[in-house]
Amino acid sequence: MPSSPRNEHPTERNPHPTPADGAALDVIALDLPPREECGVFGVWAPGEDVANLTYYGLYALQHRGQEAAGIAVSDGHRMVVFKDLGLVSQVFDEQVLSSLKGHLAVGHCRYSTTGSTTWENAQPTFRTTATGSGIALGHNGNLVNTAELRDEVAALRDSAKPDRSGIRSSTDSDIMTELLAATAADTGVEEAAMRLLPRVRGAFSLVFADEQTLYAARDPHGVRPLVLGRLERGWVVASETAALDIVGASIVREVEPGELLAIDADGMRSSRFAAPEPKGCVFEYVYLARPDTTISGRSVHAARVEIGRRLAAEHPVDADLVIPVPESGTPAAIGYAQGSGIPYGQGLVKNAYVGRTFIQPSQTIRQLGIRLKLNPLRDVIRGKRLVVVDDSIVRGNTQRALVRMLREAGALEVHVRIASPPVRWPCFYGIDFATRAELVAGALDTEGVRRSIGSDSLGYVSLEGLIAASEQPRTRLCSACFDGEYPIPLPEEARLGKHLLEKLVPPVLDDEVDEKVSGAASGDAGPLSVGYGAADALRRP
Repeated sequence: MPSSPRNEHPTERNPHPTPADGAALDVIALDLPPREECGVFGVWAPGEDVANLTYYGLYALQHRGQEAAGIAVSDGHRMVVFKDLGLVSQVFDEQVLSSLKGHLAVGHCRYSTTGSTTWENAQPTFRTTATGSGIALGHNGNLVNTAELRDEVAALRDSAKPDRSGIRSSTDSDIMTELLAATAADTGVEEAAMRLLPRVRGAFSLVFADEQTLYAARDPHGVRPLVLGRLERGWVVASETAALDIVGASIVREVEPGELLAIDADGMRSSRFAAPEPKGCVFEYVYLARPDTTISGRSVHAARVEIGRRLAAEHPVDADLVIPVPESGTPAAIGYAQGSGIPYGQGLVKNAYVGRTFIQPSQTIRQLGIRLKLNPLRDVIRGKRLVVVDDSIVRGNTQRALVRMLREAGALEVHVRIASPPVRWPCFYGIDFATRAELVAGALDTEGVRRSIGSDSLGYVSLEGLIAASEQPRTRLCSACFDGEYPIPLPEEARLGKHLLEKLVPPVLDDEVDEKVSGAASGDAGPLSVGYGAADALRRP
């Protein structure tokens, strides 16, 4: 994809209009793995090429979001924002990166859990304050009081009647940026954040900046990860330690729940805007984080191997070979083989390039189904009793197709083992699960799911086993998608949903934008329902 012109403050421009539905088309109509909203990265390092550092940091975080990417850079006087739809390597090239000069940067890669896949919703979000300074913000997570904050924005617009910027975002991240900018003109960004963040409820790991200072903040529950690193000539904050590794930063510590960091020429300052009540997402250990990341001092790869060992102890079976569903099932499959004594092998080959496309596949190609993504090694599988280890079951479509494909390839038995408990509840804190009605374990017990996917047996690791493998106290973890116990209270259903802000028509809109929002509200986005991906969960690649 050709790079687009720079989008500079105080105005941003959409270089690439998106398809009418605001989303790319499916390659295959199978289960999607759980998707997280975003990866965030920030760097303050005078004398360093901060745009390149941010590019590499986002490259390391690409697994956290593949819909859009953006970088904001400041040289101390002017902030430049460049963002577009696509992968990090598609959005940025050497020419673009060389034009982004400065000493601090904020980067973001996105997977949408609030708002459609449009250029306007790509991040970092940007606002200009009344004093003319800029604020760029990247957000990982999802808020639960978005509608309430949107009402605050509406009141501000009614009272101030600001000039129309032309930007019509529909994300909770954009609302936070606008509220920050509204307060910062009088108090400065740091004090504005200290006033705003205690009113924000939900999951948020934020990296944001004005022309002089880099900020990082994490919600009081610390649902999403955020870590601080040290460069020889500066500081880095990122969603995962793997992003620190790739830019040569040493790990200092995690940003604490309820903490706001400010980094500028005077050094690093830490403030508390809320008392910490840690509830880190346990699903980071199952799937979301890179295996080479460390969370709360625990290696994610080591945790996944231990999950596999516990899975073998909890659900043993006589079999000839343990194979993973690559790549996310690989560490747990290794652990299952170690725990069971059954040999480990590779029985499936993954096509790493299956992803999003704007070319509609024909029905013939769709019927190939899982073979576009995974293909069996028949000489390995034929005549074997297999243990197939995967990270999770969402709707069951992928496992159903996989079991059928393995039998057709000559497997005598197919025993499915899952490295997480049954996913029975949607997440409202930054994972794009389906609605509860679409979650196969939401309506069926283990035997019902086994019959649905057609395996000879099915076993999930227990929640106790998963938590033990994480080496974290249960009281410090959120496991709501497994047990339905939501640590952050949720509002009524009508004030939740991925397309909430597209259904609440903003009070100040020109006719053209108003028409687009009305169209979304009339059904383009699908019905509002509890769960992020409710509107397009069955279509989204």
